[in-house]
Amino acid sequence: MNPITGIDALFNPASVAVIGASRTPGKVGHDIFHSILAGDYEGTLYPVNPKAKAVCCVRSYPSIIDIPDSVDLAIVILPPVHAESAIREAISKGVRAIVICSAGFKEVGGEGAEIELRIAAACREAGVRLVGPNCLGVINPLGKLNASFSARMPKAGNISFISQSGALCAAVLDFAADRDFGFSKFISIGNKADVDELHLLQYLHADPDTEVIMLYLEELHRGPEFIHIVKEITGGERPTPILAIKSGRTSDGAMAAVSHTGSLAGSEAVYDAVFTQSGIIRVDSINELFDFGVAFACHRGKLPVSNRVAIISNAGGPGIIATDMTVSSNARLAKFDDDTISALKSHLPPTANVNNPVDVIGDAASSRYEDAMECVIKCETVDGVLVILTPQSMTDVIGTAEVIVKIARNSQKPIFAVFMGIIDVSKGVKYLQENHIPVYRFPESAAKAFGALYRYSHFVNRPHLAQFTFKHDRAGAREIVQEAIENGETYIGEIRGTKILSCYGFSVNPTKLTTTAEEAADFAEHIDYPVVMKIVSPQIIHKSDGGGVIVGLVSRDQVIEAYDKIIKNAQAFKPDVDIKGVLVQKLAPKGNEVILGMTRYPIFGPLLMFGTGGVFVEVFKDVSFRLAPVTRNGAHKMVNSVKGYRLLNGYRGSSKADLLAIERMLVALSDLAMDIPEIKELDINPLFVHPKGKGATVADCRFILDGHTAGSVDMRKAPSQSSLNSWCL
Repeated sequence: MNPITGIDALFNPASVAVIGASRTPGKVGHDIFHSILAGDYEGTLYPVNPKAKAVCCVRSYPSIIDIPDSVDLAIVILPPVHAESAIREAISKGVRAIVICSAGFKEVGGEGAEIELRIAAACREAGVRLVGPNCLGVINPLGKLNASFSARMPKAGNISFISQSGALCAAVLDFAADRDFGFSKFISIGNKADVDELHLLQYLHADPDTEVIMLYLEELHRGPEFIHIVKEITGGERPTPILAIKSGRTSDGAMAAVSHTGSLAGSEAVYDAVFTQSGIIRVDSINELFDFGVAFACHRGKLPVSNRVAIISNAGGPGIIATDMTVSSNARLAKFDDDTISALKSHLPPTANVNNPVDVIGDAASSRYEDAMECVIKCETVDGVLVILTPQSMTDVIGTAEVIVKIARNSQKPIFAVFMGIIDVSKGVKYLQENHIPVYRFPESAAKAFGALYRYSHFVNRPHLAQFTFKHDRAGAREIVQEAIENGETYIGEIRGTKILSCYGFSVNPTKLTTTAEEAADFAEHIDYPVVMKIVSPQIIHKSDGGGVIVGLVSRDQVIEAYDKIIKNAQAFKPDVDIKGVLVQKLAPKGNEVILGMTRYPIFGPLLMFGTGGVFVEVFKDVSFRLAPVTRNGAHKMVNSVKGYRLLNGYRGSSKADLLAIERMLVALSDLAMDIPEIKELDINPLFVHPKGKGATVADCRFILDGHTAGSVDMRKAPSQSSLNSWCL
């Protein structure tokens, strides 16, 4: 079945049957039927209730089978046991779509969950689309359909809203009414027995009435497929912005992880990666969701080409606040050219500030705002404008609003208005809203909205780097992992780990496990000094914790002494420790320490990590994440997004690190994670990154295996390397 086949019947049905319609006000069956009726629905509406002759003065039918005409959409408000038989009758009647608003199904488990599975299977077999159970319903303000138990029909607009929570939908509708916010489509998906957010995103992307999509999520049931499809929606030939809020940002699940990567990569890191790679703008609150929604709806065709903002205000304080929030929102103050400053000086009084932020002084009339806006909007170093108005006795609120609308109509640069206050500025706010100018009460809201608009613009207009080419020894790496699994091992340390990594092109130093001090000294002399020595024990994974690492050894005597010291340190750290020996390794040349890692998640598959490495990785937590498969574009973004990037890129005159080598290794790590799903977690820490052109060397690594599963994602169905550039970051 085409993923969006039949969904139009949910929003634009020619006829609707409400199964479980009630005569009793306050009951869901009554309120949904009344909402449809009161919303001036232009199709045919049928109540179904075997115990009622009429509902809200409309003739009722004992069952949907008894309705003489065809029915497109069935709304079901019945307990699970009765709902199943009613839905089978609806399918027999030939309905195209069904919405189950009632609860008591999968969310409570037991028999309810079993009934939901049977209903979903019956609908799937018949080609009938199913929304819910346990949902608010469906609203199409443009089609005058309010098939929900919300009494409020929202204003029509160009934004669609998808929510997994019905209760949140009711609150959002109330919030939207207060802000005069309009919707194109509005739907609650509940348990997602059939239709889920991905189906609806595809449908709404094709909907000519929807220009922005807002999404509330609690969980996703599809991982790589979600990224693959949504990336085309947000960044394809006809991009549609998606703003998402997800509940449950905090999680203690990572506490049980063994590797550095696992401890840093909670479930929210997965969702952050999903949203980033999909081009979805994640928001932190409902208020922010609406703030950003207004900006995207009003500036649909005015994405800023860069992040340089001009601020115009009639008060110094709000201008400073806007400046602070602009910088913290990943935007920056525009630096005016000389011509712009000269023009501002010619129009503004001597007491005005002509540098950014521009202060037009408290007595500014609308004409002064107009002059200032005309100057800065034409400046080539300005990508967007924030206009702040504080109501003072001489302030022309309406006149200033009219000026903003006039200039915005003649410019392709986004303009954001901040009219501070409620009562004194209300007429100006209404005028701006009616003319599709985003207007906010506080400057920080406008600054954040501009930052979100720029982030989306940056995603849509991102360049695509040429892909790396590799010749991996996949068979060699798999043989090492398979042998370990057959021996019942769940941990691979540095010795075999470096062999796996070398199969995927990683640079590793000569390494040997030694069991006596003399053997260690002989090998050190063979590979030449300096060397590093490390404890090898399955009980000491983070070797430095137990004094199990000594670096910079330059003589035979030092190696022998270090061997004995490492053994004693390990025994003191864990009295019952099982020591396999001491690893001797050629010391890598000095370089910047970074960490590369991977942890595998159900549904989503391998999550890659990059960040500042060494012993302080969990202290600084300066890391970024992406879901595999990752291409060069994604690797480039991972490296650029950490704070430590400035150090790698030649901070304060230091030599630039080999960033290309890092990107290449991240892509190779992605390939390794996709090829061998038995690898549950891995760390490469530290990876020493040498100066530009000198590559990078693995200093330590560890692998955690899970031989009982090949991962929750079928890697055989993953896109081929040749197709990755079309959808991977």
